[in-house]
Order: sequence, then structure tokens, then C-alpha cells
Amino acid sequence: MAATIPPRAVYAEDPARSHGRKVAEPESATRTPFARDRDRIIHCSAFRRLKEKTQVFVAHEGDHFRTRLTHSLEVAQIARSLATALGLDADLAETIALAHDLGHPPFGHAGEDELQVQMAGFGGYDHNVQTFRVDTKLERRYPRFEGLNLTWETMEGVINHNCPVVDNLEKPSWSAIAEFDADYGLRLDTWASAEAQVAALADDIAYNNHDVDDGVQAALFGLDELRVVPLIGPHVDSASRDYPGCDAGILRLEAVRRMIGAMVDDVLAETRRRAAATGVAGPEDVRRLDHALVAFSRDMAEDLSALRGFLMERMYRHWRVNRTRSQARRMLAEMFQLFLAEPDVLPAEWYARAEGRDEAGRARLVCDYIAGMTDRFAIEEHRKLFHLDSLN
Repeated sequence: MAATIPPRAVYAEDPARSHGRKVAEPESATRTPFARDRDRIIHCSAFRRLKEKTQVFVAHEGDHFRTRLTHSLEVAQIARSLATALGLDADLAETIALAHDLGHPPFGHAGEDELQVQMAGFGGYDHNVQTFRVDTKLERRYPRFEGLNLTWETMEGVINHNCPVVDNLEKPSWSAIAEFDADYGLRLDTWASAEAQVAALADDIAYNNHDVDDGVQAALFGLDELRVVPLIGPHVDSASRDYPGCDAGILRLEAVRRMIGAMVDDVLAETRRRAAATGVAGPEDVRRLDHALVAFSRDMAEDLSALRGFLMERMYRHWRVNRTRSQARRMLAEMFQLFLAEPDVLPAEWYARAEGRDEAGRARLVCDYIAGMTDRFAIEEHRKLFHLDSLN
């Protein structure tokens, strides 16, 4: 039996009523504004570089582990499915999902932690703000403007998808967003659209499931150890009962598949319950709520918290992961300090941008250069800078 596509929800964003772009452009004859945003993200260089940026494992550690690119694609798939089932604009949800990690530096959270240290005296670093900088400044593809000139709804969702962030505007690291918001009015004191909230929940669903999958593949823990962990444990048990004697690799994938399904079903049920309880009748009603519309149930949130605790102890703080984190942070620190002290060793186009800047301006430029690196490029760049036999 074919799936039934739900009617458009009354609180869905309408691309025909978009607030538009900061720089006005003629509309596309074949795509909605949100679909056009999605295509701009897919074609930008920052999106391509995600293919060799760390999720948990560094790119060279194996071809089967997730990268930022595969993670973003998984988030986008889940976001589109959730949005379609809820009658929301699937293009907008998918677009925000594809864009949400564009600002991540090499080496995952280790890279972010080190750039925060290095930029402490120069305005700070935040990967969400870096994503905004990619979208509005660092991508250079068009003759009339810097960045991608995305729609208001996409920019709102990229910046504000988790919760209202107006309090962050006081942070030095958020100064670029504060300036943009003052000029463009992104309404960061409210919740974002339901589509943006869908993207945020899809991120949670994707990374928790694929980190379980990657953790087992990396032998950081085994399937049997997961049986006592809330959320994933029951699905390992049910898959084992349904397919006795099944290959362990297939069993792992089946358990993860079931966990994704359970989390998706929970979001759909809870969101529909909240929509009925609050009586939201349009997109603005979603923004005016004092809580998220798209959410996990309380029971699912508790189980998810327990799973995250297990992953934190057994995966994110595993000694093998810690060694990589330590190496990555030292490499980025050494490169940052060298580039800041000797900007003439930057590539020519970056050195040209550094000329005439004060120290804080040079630090931001160095940060932009490093944040845009892939894992592999950062390793090679460090080798060239600190080992004479690697010069070319």
C-alpha cells in the first residue's frame, strides 16, 4: 500500500510568502526559494569539504565511518521525511539540515575546542557563528554579493534551530550575527519555524544512531554491551529474537534502523500532540510558543539522555579518541600561532586579505582559513609547515 502524503499543515512555512533575501534577486522559474537555497548549499565549496571533516573519527581512520558530509546527508533525509509526514515544507527542513554543519572546523569538537582557545582574545569562536559566516561572507560565488544570499527563513533556521538565541548576541563570538540581525531582523528572541525545529531533531536522531553504529564498527563497545542501554538495548534484543543466528553486522544495522524508526515515530506523535494542545494555526503561532513545537516525548528524552551518557563514557572519551583529539589540538594550535605571527606563510590569496589588518583582524582571518580545512588538508598543511622534507 502506497504511503499517503498528509495535507499541508496550517503552521507550515509557505515559500510563496517568504520574507525574501537580503539582496533582492529575480525568482527562479523552476524552483521555490527554499529549494533554491538547498541547491546553493549543495553546490558550495564548504559543503563539498564536509566529505573529509571529522564526525568522531578522523577521515584517514577508515572509509566506513561517518564524516560531516555523510552526517549532513543523513540529517537531511530524516528531516525531509519528518517534514513530509507533518505536512511541513520539506525543502526548507532539508535545506537547514544540509547547512547546519557548514562552519565546523577539521577534527570535530577537538578542532572547535582549540579554535575557541586560540580565539579567546580575538572575539571567540563558535561553529554556529562560523556557519553563518560561511553563508553570508566566506563563500564567494556570485558577482553581486558575498556569501550565498539565502532566504530569511533559511537564515533564521540555521542560526536559531535549537532554541531562541537572543542572549548569545551579547557574546563577542556572536558579534557578526548581532550586526546582521540589527540590519535584517532575524527575530532571534523567538522559536524558529517548525521546519527548523524538525532539522534540529533530525540532527539528534542521526548522530545518536550513527555514533552507535560507528562505535560498534570501531570495536569501542559491542552489541551485547548495548543490551542494557536504554533506547538501543530493546532494539538489539528484538532484532536478535526476530533473526536468531543473524550475522552480527546485519544485526547491528537492523537494531539501529529500528531505533531510528522509534525516534521518528516518537517525534511525530509528540509534535502532533503539541500542535493539537496549543492550537497553532500558522507559522507565527509556532514562533510565539514558549516551548518547542517539534520535540521528543519525555520518556524518549530520558532514554536519549541515558544513551548519550553511555556514548560519552564509552566513545567520545575513549582513549583512542582522546589520542586523536590531543594530536589534532596540538596541530591546530601550532598552525594558528605560526600563521598569526608570520602571515606571509599563508597562501597568497589569504596573505593578501591579511595585509592592513590589526592583530584581531588577522586572527579572524587565520581562524577562517583553519576552520575551512578538511582533516586531510590540515594534516598535510601542518606537515609542510613544520617538516622541511615536506615542502613543495
